[in-house]
Amino acid sequence: MRSASGRYVIVYNGEVYNHKSMREALDGCGRAPNWRGHSDTETILAGFDAWGIEATLERCVGMFAFALWDRQDRTLTLARDRLGEKPLYYGWQGNGPRTSFIFGSELKALKQHPQFDGAINRDAISLLMRHNYIPAPYSIYLDILKLPPGCLLTVSLGEYANRPQPRQYWSLAHVAETARGDLHQGTPDQIADELEGLLRQVVRGQMIADVPLGAFLSGGVDSSTVVALMQAQASRPVKTFTIGFDERGYDEAVHAREVASHLGTDHTELYVRPEEAMAVIPQLPTIYDEPFSDSSQIPTFLVSRLARQHVAVSLSGDGGDEIFCGYTRYLAASSAWKRLSLLPGPIRGIGAAGIRMIRPEHWDQVARFLPGLKNRAAGRFGDKIHKAAGVLACSSVDALYMGLVSHWSDPQSLVLGAIEPATQLTGMAPSLAGLTAVERMMALDMVSYLPDDILTKVDRAAMSVSLETRVPFLDHRLIEFAWRLPQEMKLRDGEGKWVLKKVLYKYVPRSLIERPKMGFGVPLDKWLRGPLKKWAEDLLSEERLQREGYFNASSVQQKWREHVSGQRNWAYHLWDVLMFQAWRDSQLG
Repeated sequence: MRSASGRYVIVYNGEVYNHKSMREALDGCGRAPNWRGHSDTETILAGFDAWGIEATLERCVGMFAFALWDRQDRTLTLARDRLGEKPLYYGWQGNGPRTSFIFGSELKALKQHPQFDGAINRDAISLLMRHNYIPAPYSIYLDILKLPPGCLLTVSLGEYANRPQPRQYWSLAHVAETARGDLHQGTPDQIADELEGLLRQVVRGQMIADVPLGAFLSGGVDSSTVVALMQAQASRPVKTFTIGFDERGYDEAVHAREVASHLGTDHTELYVRPEEAMAVIPQLPTIYDEPFSDSSQIPTFLVSRLARQHVAVSLSGDGGDEIFCGYTRYLAASSAWKRLSLLPGPIRGIGAAGIRMIRPEHWDQVARFLPGLKNRAAGRFGDKIHKAAGVLACSSVDALYMGLVSHWSDPQSLVLGAIEPATQLTGMAPSLAGLTAVERMMALDMVSYLPDDILTKVDRAAMSVSLETRVPFLDHRLIEFAWRLPQEMKLRDGEGKWVLKKVLYKYVPRSLIERPKMGFGVPLDKWLRGPLKKWAEDLLSEERLQREGYFNASSVQQKWREHVSGQRNWAYHLWDVLMFQAWRDSQLG
């Protein structure tokens, strides 16, 4: 679309929820064009004409990625929303004067360019092995990058040799650091009321749609809060969706059903058979464009497909854990480090080495004779105590956090020819001055795990079935408010999301929500030993791995043998390798 002045031309993906108020501001200051329609695209173009690019971005509330051509200055500007809900890839391809700058929302679009090279980035594979995703700014391809969240990139014709760098227009790290000096001073009841008012405003803004709208509902704190506030402001029952599994420990549907019944939503649930879930696996390389191995991608796709049969837009509760301190690892890591730091580092190192000298299966045998453990020997005590040894050996709370969010702990020894590059968790980590250990973990999750895993998982799965997802918790006004809250409003007496629950329990009884946290996953360990065993064996065969030359075949095969035998649970480590192998097969096909 071209702006009214003719100066700017935009290609755009996303939704700016407050564009009507932006129109009112333009009308009020006499800088509005003669409006031709009612789209947010036209609104932000008018903002660029009136206020400039960065000033318009600062006014936008929403999720978006766009490319803007300035016909006057002959520059191209790429921009991505603050938290990274929408993707944007770019890169320089070709040589010398023939170099082309290419960009798009999907890697499969970039691959259509005649100068696209497609060389695989081995360093990025090492990041995949550590995190189960490839964090920004890297992609699976050499010289193709992800624009980081909250960033702009401006390119001029003929500037291919200069390779301009992204610049931030909004920074989560800056928000977190500055918030510590401006904490909210209200009482708990006042803070809860203010949070409720802000949440209602955000949810109301994201419920505006000219197509059928609904919400994902797991029955947990985050999705239940979003649905409760939707239903409180809706004129008819909100459409809600969940999927269930018959496998014990993986079924959230019963909890979602109870919450939906209490709130009076129009609820749809689908119980999925294992073979239906596994049938999704061949589609994953196409859906995600690059290797991605968070196995909850499977149920995420299934619930998105279910919702799309009824609605075109669905709200989700993603982001609540990162913003309101919901992950158990925050408290566990902080508590563990307080105890471990009392012991000198050399003693911890000796203890860890001693534990590792005894193989896991031998620890399992020891567990049979220990009071309180002999009846739980089937729970792989040896596997768990070896993981504990890794925690014991950590030199700092940051190292402890890195261990908790890592799959393969030494991916450089696994991926042949790879050097693990710096990320937001290592060499490019923000300083986060003045934050506590738990707050540092929350902030690091928000700049890496949230955009590159959680939001990637949801966006690609939903868009593959033409479903638009919206994430109320990621409204930047809500995030800035939450960071100004004293930490005891989020984590109190060992309970995370304290103030968020205080809001939720006005709408839903505590008894329907209070239960151990359940991940949104599938029984991957059992599947790899059972119905997926032949598929995995073919992809992980030692001969194939040696021939292709990406992985240390003996390391992969050792974990495969231990997993299949039941000695260890290496499901997540193996899934990382399997998703790369399956993706590479899809590229060759």
